[in-house]
Amino acid sequence: MAPSTPLIEISGTLLLPASELRFTFSRAGGPGGQNVNKVNTRATLWFDLENSPSLSDCQKMRIRQRLAGRISKEGVLQITAMNHRTQRANRDEALQRFAELLAAALREKPVRRKTRVSAGVKERRLQMKKRLSQLKKSRSGGDW
Repeated sequence: MAPSTPLIEISGTLLLPASELRFTFSRAGGPGGQNVNKVNTRATLWFDLENSPSLSDCQKMRIRQRLAGRISKEGVLQITAMNHRTQRANRDEALQRFAELLAAALREKPVRRKTRVSAGVKERRLQMKKRLSQLKKSRSGGDW
């Protein structure tokens, strides 16, 4: 990686070189009037997850599992942005969403610790059941 290659910060510990990303631009609907019909403002970001030298196999596997619906069979992650009128704004939005998606996919989920229901909670639940049972019994048995 050349020192002049810009880096994209995914998390505090992970930086990806911009050279691993590819952008394509196409015509997009939405705001812009006649501009929409003649200017390619929709930005599509392509990231080849399978062939990325910056990610470990463990990181690739985690991203593949958590972003499975966004990754093609070839292992390419695709993000499209077309909310803005300019190519640069859509490109920046796609980059931001890419960084957020990867950071979220790589974040470790906390381990769930089993907890016990306290004795007081169990007792209150049983008391409430008895109270409701008595209430229902008191409603029945009347002569109509």
